[in-house]
Amino acid sequence: MMQVSGEAVYCDDMPFIDGELFLVLVTSPRAHARIISLDPTEALSMQGVCDVITAKDVPGENEFSYYEWPDRLMAGDEVLCVGYIVCAVVADTPEHAKKAAKKVKIIYEDIEPVILTIEDAIKHNSFFEPEKGLNYGDVDEAFKTADNILKGEIHIGGQEHFYMETQSIRVIPRTENQEIEIYAATQDPTYMQSLVAKALGIPSNRVSCHVKRIGGAFGGKIVKTAYIAAIAAVAAKKIKHPVRCILERGEDMLITGGRHPYLGKYKVGYMNDGRIVAADVGLYSNGGCSGTESVVIMEMSVLQTDVSYYTPNLKCYGKVCKTNLPSNLSFRGFGFPQCALITEVWIDEVASKCNLPAHQVRELNMYRKVITTPYKQVFDTTNLTRCWESCMERSAYHTRREDIKQFNIGNPWIKRGIALIPLKFPVAFSAAFQNQAAALVHIYCDGSVLVSHGGTEMGQGIHTKITQIASRELGIPISYIHICETSTTSVPNTISTAATVGTDVNGMAVKNACEKLLKRLEPISSKNPAGSWENWVSEAFFQRISLSATGYFRGYETYMDWEKGEGRPFEYSVYGAACSEVEVDCLTGDHKNIRTDIVMDTGCSINPAVDVGQVEGAFVQGIGLYTTEELKYSPGGSLLANGPGEYKIPSVSDIPREFNVSLLSSSQNPNAIYSSKGIGEAGLFLGSAVFFAIKDALSSVRKERGLSSTFTLNSPATPERIRMACGDKFTDMVTALHLALDLKFYCITVIDKPSLMREVAGQKQGLMLCSDLLLKKKKKKKTLEITAGSLSFRTLFI
Repeated sequence: MMQVSGEAVYCDDMPFIDGELFLVLVTSPRAHARIISLDPTEALSMQGVCDVITAKDVPGENEFSYYEWPDRLMAGDEVLCVGYIVCAVVADTPEHAKKAAKKVKIIYEDIEPVILTIEDAIKHNSFFEPEKGLNYGDVDEAFKTADNILKGEIHIGGQEHFYMETQSIRVIPRTENQEIEIYAATQDPTYMQSLVAKALGIPSNRVSCHVKRIGGAFGGKIVKTAYIAAIAAVAAKKIKHPVRCILERGEDMLITGGRHPYLGKYKVGYMNDGRIVAADVGLYSNGGCSGTESVVIMEMSVLQTDVSYYTPNLKCYGKVCKTNLPSNLSFRGFGFPQCALITEVWIDEVASKCNLPAHQVRELNMYRKVITTPYKQVFDTTNLTRCWESCMERSAYHTRREDIKQFNIGNPWIKRGIALIPLKFPVAFSAAFQNQAAALVHIYCDGSVLVSHGGTEMGQGIHTKITQIASRELGIPISYIHICETSTTSVPNTISTAATVGTDVNGMAVKNACEKLLKRLEPISSKNPAGSWENWVSEAFFQRISLSATGYFRGYETYMDWEKGEGRPFEYSVYGAACSEVEVDCLTGDHKNIRTDIVMDTGCSINPAVDVGQVEGAFVQGIGLYTTEELKYSPGGSLLANGPGEYKIPSVSDIPREFNVSLLSSSQNPNAIYSSKGIGEAGLFLGSAVFFAIKDALSSVRKERGLSSTFTLNSPATPERIRMACGDKFTDMVTALHLALDLKFYCITVIDKPSLMREVAGQKQGLMLCSDLLLKKKKKKKTLEITAGSLSFRTLFI
C-alpha cells in the first residue's frame, strides 16, 4: 500500500542533514586514452564547491577485483571507455557540483586501437580469459550422419537496466572511530560494505550499510553501486560531511553498463524430419572494459545452451570480448536470455529448412521426463511437457494458427504470426558459498516480531514472502510481523539478492530462526495450550528465556568442474511455455502484440499474486530486450541512446491486448522452501515468443514475394529491422544505399535512361538508384557492377 500511495521512502527521499553535500562524477569523453594532466583549479574556484576528489585522495585501495577481474574506482593515468570515472566534484548543491564538473580540465592522449564491437574484438584478438567450453558426445562424427548441415549467426543487442530509481547513495561519516554509515539502493550491502572499507583502509566493522527498499535493480545495483558508494565515502571522510550522490538518468546509462550484447555462431546437423543430431555453437559477448561479472555470465550461457532440447552431440564455447565500452554487468536472466535465443533461432531455422511447423520441430527435440544435461546433471522435465501441452491447449494454438493463415491470405500489407516457446530455466548460484543466508528474528514482550534477513526488497516481493514464512512458522498473523530494512549491522556477510534464490535461501534462514524460538517457547505453550501468543511470550520473558534467535541456511551444494565438463551447478529448474500472437505492418515495420498466454511452473507458490506479477513483469521486460530496446553508440564510443527519448522501453501499448498467465497446478519442488520455486528471472526469456511470432509473420510475407522463409532477424526486432526483412523493391533500394555508404566513396552513376532513376543522398555519398535495383556485391577495383531490370551499367567511384 505504501508503494501505490507514494508514501514509500527511497534513498533520495530521505531528509537532508545539516551540512550535507552533493557529489557529481566527472567521466571520460574518450574511449581509450592516457590522462596527460588533470587541473581542478577552475572548478575549485566556483561557487559552493568544496573539493574535487581524485584517485590520489583514496586512502586505501583504488584498484581491486570483483571475482578475479581487476578494476578501479577512479582512473589513474588511463581511461578505458567513454563514461569511465575520472574524478568527482563535491559542492553544496547539485547544480553547483554539475557546473563545476564541466570546468575540471583534463587533457587526454588517445590510445589505439579503440575496440567497440564484438567484431572489432575478434579482429584484434581482444578477449578476457579463460574461454569456457563444454563438449558432449562426438559432434564431428555426428555431423557426418546428418542429412543436412545448417550454418548461421545472429546478433543480440544489449539492454539498459532502466530501473525507476537511478543509482542512489548517502554516506554519513561519524566522528568516532572512523565509523561510516551508508544508505543505498544496492542488491549487495555486504559487497558495498567490503569495498568501502577497502577504499577507506578501515575494517568492515566500522562500515554499516542500510537498504530500506530499492526502486528496481535487475542486477544493475551490485558492482557499480558499490564503486559510487566508495567514491562518496572517500569524499565524506576527507571533507568530514555527509555526502549524497544521485545519478541523473543520462549519467546512469552512460556509466553503469547493462546486459551483454551477444554474437552467436552455429553449425547444426539435422535430419529431414527435423531431428537435431549435432550442434557446434560459439558464443561471443561484449564484456566492456573490465571482466567484472562477464566471464561468470558466459559460464552460465555455455551451461544453458541446451535450453529445453535434447541434442545428443553438443559442443559449445564462450568468449568474452574486451572492448572500450563500460563494463557490462549481470542482468535479469544472467546470460540465459542471450544463449537461449540463439538456440531457439537455429531450432526455428531447422523447421524452416525442413518445411515443418516450428512447434513440431520444438516438440520433436524437447526434453522428456528424467534427463541428463550435457554437464551431466539430472533433471525431471515432466513439468516442461505439462507446461507446453497446457499452454498449447489454453491458447487454442492450432485453431488460431489456421485462422492466422486465412487472415494473411486476405491481407497483403498486414500479416499476423504466432509462436509457442518452451522454457527450462535452471536456478541457483553455481558457486556453493553464494547460496548461503542468515537471518535475525526478535520477539518483543508485546508479542510483535521483528525480522531481519540478508535479502533486499527491490519490488520483487521478498519481504512479503518472508513475512508469510515467519507468520506460518510462528503461527501468528502477518500483522504481528515487521521487516524494517536490510542492514549489515543486523545480518552480516550476506550474499547479493540475485540468481532467483532470494526467497529460497533467506526464507530458509528465517524458518530456522523461527524454529529455534518455537522450541524455546514449547515448554510454556504445552503447559498452557489455551493461552494466547502474547501470554506465552510474556511468560517466556519472565522465565528469562531468550526471545531473539539467529537463523542460518548453509545453501545448496552446487559446483561445476570445467576440466571434466560436469557438475551440479543448479539446484532445480523452473519450467514454462508462452504462446504469443502479433500483427505486423509490412509498410512501416511496426507490430502489435495481440495476445499472450503463459503457463509457468512455480512449484507450490508461497504467494501466487506476487509470482504472477513477476512473470508478467519479466515477460514485458523480455519484450523490450527482443523488440524495442536498442543501444546505439557513436564511432567514438559515446552512448547515443542516453535517455527515454532515445531508448524505447516497453510502454502500456506494448503489453499484449489479451494477457493470460496461469500457474501450473499440482507442482512440487522438494529442493526449496515449502516446495516453492524462485520465479524472478525465468519469465524474461518468454518475451522471445513475441520475437518468433514476428518472424512467423515475416515468413508469410516473404513467401508471398518469392523470398526464402529462412532469414536472419537480429535482436532487437525493431521496426527498421522488421521492415527490411519484409523484402521488396523499397528495401532493395535501402540495401543498395547501405552498400554504397559502406564503400565510403563519392560516386557518380552514368545511365542513358534517367527516367528510371531516383536519387538517394547520403551524408557524404550520392548514389543514383533505379526503383527495382538489384546489387551484385562484386567490387572490382573502383567500380561496382549494377543491374536494374534488363539494364546493366557501371558506377565509377571518384
